[in-house]
Amino acid sequence: MRKSLLAPGAAAALVLALAGCAGADDAGSSADADSTDAGTEWPESITMSLVPSVEGENLAEALDPLTSYLSDGLGIEVEGVVANDYTATVEALGADQAQVIITDAGSLYQATERYGAELVLRDVRFGATSYASVAYTNNPDKYCEDEPVLATYEASGIELSYCNGLEEAGAAATGQGPAATDVFGDLAGADVALQAATSPAGYQYPVVLMREAGLDTDADITQIPVEGNNNAVLAVANGDAEVGFAYWDARTTVTEEVPDIADKAVAFAYTDMIPNGGVAVTDTLPDDLVAELTQLMDDYADSSDEAADVMFELVGLSDWTAETADDEIARYGEILEQFAG
Repeated sequence: MRKSLLAPGAAAALVLALAGCAGADDAGSSADADSTDAGTEWPESITMSLVPSVEGENLAEALDPLTSYLSDGLGIEVEGVVANDYTATVEALGADQAQVIITDAGSLYQATERYGAELVLRDVRFGATSYASVAYTNNPDKYCEDEPVLATYEASGIELSYCNGLEEAGAAATGQGPAATDVFGDLAGADVALQAATSPAGYQYPVVLMREAGLDTDADITQIPVEGNNNAVLAVANGDAEVGFAYWDARTTVTEEVPDIADKAVAFAYTDMIPNGGVAVTDTLPDDLVAELTQLMDDYADSSDEAADVMFELVGLSDWTAETADDEIARYGEILEQFAG
């Protein structure tokens, strides 16, 4: 059983209530008021668990600017602890060893489902809180109902090819799915480059859509195992697979190796949007503390140039947002459950 941060206050309220049992009604009312006050009392410190992008000796240095900023803003100590992996952040929250976690989408789902945690912020990377898995092909005649068009991937300024109405010719690509998923049934008999079964973009979301299209992904396609999003794209570009799946838009990672990647790998479908991770808090924290913490973290990246650098170096993010899009996390959880065990 988790020990509440407010246990001392609750115990004090109980003593007051017992002491007032033999008194008048107004004494009982006073005890109730004391209990209410105790219930919103802030703890002297809270602990934040995260999996940083940096390693080794830089950990303390990387964590300190964020925790110092939060400590100063809240007026209580905020301690940062490093988790070995994202699952460990959930277990730390469940054991009340951490009251705030910065973690991936799957762990956010587990924290909310298993421990009643509250999702308060979502990660922003390059302006987006989620991304699609993309189906790429070197055989557009089979999978495209129209001629491929070029649209610009603004993060790198590169023009890439899309068909089936995924993007508008000459415009900035949006990468918003799901789109053109009705063609997933056409993958029967194809060689398909898939990443590890733990990869949302490289395996899980595409496999679910193929199954929903009626395919047996163990029998109806030939799986070509690859490691990494870049290799999924290269498998298509090099002709090792007719179709490959990777995040939007992984083609930008291979442009030096394959300058004509827009010709050799055409995007023909987007899956559902895959959520970035975010920030969750335990249900033992007072609401007003959660509100102030959320606002401080939401403002952190804009608080200084140093903060923006620290955030990117610490957890690979450009910002947090309070627009949590809980439905995307719920959908992610449904998909994860299909691959549990």
